[in-house]
Amino acid sequence: MIGCERVETQSQGDMGSYRMCLIFTRKFRVTEPGPVDDVRNVFEKYAGGEAHMSPEQLQKLMAEERGGESSLEEAERIVDEVLRRKHHIAKFTRRNLTVEDFNYFLFSTDLNPPIGDQVHHNMDAPLSHYFIYTGHNSYLTGNQLSSNCSDLPIADALRRGVRVVELDLWPRGNDDVCVKHGRTLTKAVKLGKCLESIKANAFATSKYPVIITLEDHLTPKLQSKVAKMITQTFGDMLYYHDSESCKEFPSPEELKEKILISTKPPKEYLEANDVKEKDNGDKGKDSDEDVWGKEPADLISTQSDLDKVSNSINYVNHDDEERGSRDFDVSCPLQAPEYKRLIAIHAGKPKGGLRMALKVDPNKIRRLSLSEQLLERAVATYGADYLKLTYLGTSQCEQIHAKELSEDISQRHKIGWMSGAQLIAFNMQGYGRALWLMQGMFRANGGCGYVKKPDFLMNVGPNGKVFDPNENSSPKKTLKVKVCMGDGWHLDFNKTHFDLYSPPDFFVRLGIAGAPADEAMKKTEVKYDTWTPIWNEEFTFKLTVPELALLRVEVHEYDANEKDDFGGQTCLPVSELRQGIRAVPLFNRKGVKYSFTRLLMRFEFV
Repeated sequence: MIGCERVETQSQGDMGSYRMCLIFTRKFRVTEPGPVDDVRNVFEKYAGGEAHMSPEQLQKLMAEERGGESSLEEAERIVDEVLRRKHHIAKFTRRNLTVEDFNYFLFSTDLNPPIGDQVHHNMDAPLSHYFIYTGHNSYLTGNQLSSNCSDLPIADALRRGVRVVELDLWPRGNDDVCVKHGRTLTKAVKLGKCLESIKANAFATSKYPVIITLEDHLTPKLQSKVAKMITQTFGDMLYYHDSESCKEFPSPEELKEKILISTKPPKEYLEANDVKEKDNGDKGKDSDEDVWGKEPADLISTQSDLDKVSNSINYVNHDDEERGSRDFDVSCPLQAPEYKRLIAIHAGKPKGGLRMALKVDPNKIRRLSLSEQLLERAVATYGADYLKLTYLGTSQCEQIHAKELSEDISQRHKIGWMSGAQLIAFNMQGYGRALWLMQGMFRANGGCGYVKKPDFLMNVGPNGKVFDPNENSSPKKTLKVKVCMGDGWHLDFNKTHFDLYSPPDFFVRLGIAGAPADEAMKKTEVKYDTWTPIWNEEFTFKLTVPELALLRVEVHEYDANEKDDFGGQTCLPVSELRQGIRAVPLFNRKGVKYSFTRLLMRFEFV
């Protein structure tokens, strides 16, 4: 009979012991990692070989290593805060840091973050000069065919910094309006609840304007009812605008704490043939896709769920916003006048096809919605016209919509942002690499939901020349990234989450998302049997378009026999990275920050 023994581990943040059969017995190294060499070297350099670093020396370090981002007062505040947290400062008279104190400071995500948390872009330009954090089907709790509709996802999106939310309006009976996803099995939610949720959460995270895009399937009578509900709910928060005769739109600064309505009048009343709501008891498990699988997260819970829903629906509306709008005219007389007055940004396509849609009209404000296929066609076929819309059309908003079902939504980053499109609509209900890119993009500018477009996306050169992300060009910057170490998993995960019989085996994948010439993915070695892995590996990335580059970071736990386990991720705008040794917080698959898990990394631009 094979016996079993208890194997003790004494690594930092001791997770206790692991039981295993004798035939599989492994001995674990005893590790108590202190400051890594990079930390010790920087400390010794600025402490002058002494055992302590003064606030003046810390301030000098920040000025020389990090571009002068700190004053002496800030250095003193950091020293005091570290001593208070580590040593209960009241018991000490010294006001300086040991190397262990210095390491604590560098490894604190709040004291030493990789990017800033303040708005620093110019917010006084017209609204169309910004990328805007945009949600799609903001009311859905899960997949797009059978999940519930609710006001809670709207509140969550707004608190994450999303500035554009979408509501699909459908009749409920003859006298009421609900929000749901077209002719599907999604369970409707009352419009009033959604409006109240927007009011309560719109400016909890960011004071900059919120745009509500309405996908409208209502009669003029119900439009009048909606107009009254919106007016009563938002009151003075509503922004009214004569979008028929305006050459310039106000800036985000001017529109602080304002609600903007964007929609198009329907060409005709679309009768809502509600599908009988069913509860078959099989809700399926939450989508927990393999992070090594497809880049995007497929929002369909399971294939069986998709089959059941598809068999129950005679018609699935893949894009209600596109349907019935090809020849629509914004002066449609069917629209209730009080409803029309609410619309700050008219949506829709003028007559004449894609070429006419791309024509800039400086006297009107409108939102042009394109599918991903149309976006690719517009860029490839009408490049100059399309790009002039995004560069010169200061009264234009361009929105890129996804297909409703499975898709490679990562293309919206590669094509949409590179082409200057303002509103790139993402479903916030799922999770996966494409959504991580979206979250990373809008961590820029203090996470306020508005990111100023780079100058090269706002200018047209001689002979109508515009920016081409596929054009071969020399690198503008070289980013060096050193992955030093990681910690915190033992506090955010239980001891057997990654491996039943030993501490985890972590490695890091990191790379660049952005212009085609800049895209790359690399990875560290695997560090076996430790909750506090030390890698000390450096990687170099040459960037041709650093302004639109995103640094992707993922941690995985190696498994030789099964798929690797997920250990955290983040995505950071390269243009916002602070140089020097930084504590990088990690997030779960849905973009929620872990309480303790983080990496120590070093960033350098050369």
